[in-house]
Amino acid sequence: MSDFDILPVTAAAALAVAILHSITFVIARRVGRYNVVDVAWGLGFVLVAAVAALLGHGDPIRRWTLLALVSIWGLRLSWHIHRKTLGRGEDRRYADLLRSASTATVITRVFLLQWFLIVFISFPLQLSAVRGPTPKPLLPVCAFGVVVWSIGFCFEAVGDRQLKAFKSDPANKGTILDHGLWAWTRHPNYFGDACVWWGVWLITVTGWVPLTTVVSPLVMTYFLVDVSGARLTEKYMRGRPGFAEYQSRTSYFVPHPPTPASRP
Repeated sequence: MSDFDILPVTAAAALAVAILHSITFVIARRVGRYNVVDVAWGLGFVLVAAVAALLGHGDPIRRWTLLALVSIWGLRLSWHIHRKTLGRGEDRRYADLLRSASTATVITRVFLLQWFLIVFISFPLQLSAVRGPTPKPLLPVCAFGVVVWSIGFCFEAVGDRQLKAFKSDPANKGTILDHGLWAWTRHPNYFGDACVWWGVWLITVTGWVPLTTVVSPLVMTYFLVDVSGARLTEKYMRGRPGFAEYQSRTSYFVPHPPTPASRP
């Protein structure tokens, strides 16, 4: 079994995601907003995991376990974003980024970029699909990966649910959510997302070669922390009443016990 067997898996995964994004682009043009690409984000990873599970000939238990974990995460995220954006206008991030932009710029800066990131970040999944069983000494690492994934999924799902409930109450308009998981970190959803992909990566570590794919979860974490995730969200929150005080007492990304002042 050779690591070069990954080439057909990667090619098929890249093609599947390209088709998904082509369909998403057509839908975006029809509805007049490009934030529908965010719905395709989680679906893209599910497609890659499915391609890896079906075309790979590596350890079947690991292949199908990864497909299950990525599907649970990706389908929940896509459904959440779909419900969140349904009936609303363009996301402010895209409105600012693409104001007066040409179609070519939209395709390059949104759809091609996300296509590349999905294929790149999911590379550990692709490589894992063509490798044999996890060596016994590394089984604890695999088990720890499942634990990290579980923690991340809970943080992301519960954080999103708490925020949705908070926003649905008219009494909270103009205030800052500072209880629940949001008292421990200002971005429990993004922190959870990062943990999910660190967990997935740990599950794929079967030797020295897979260990080098650590750049994939690092890239995901970088985007979540400093590019399109937490940093950008705080840019738009800046100046909101109470936000500066919330920043001063609540951890930015990695959860930390809330201060007495932040407890309900």
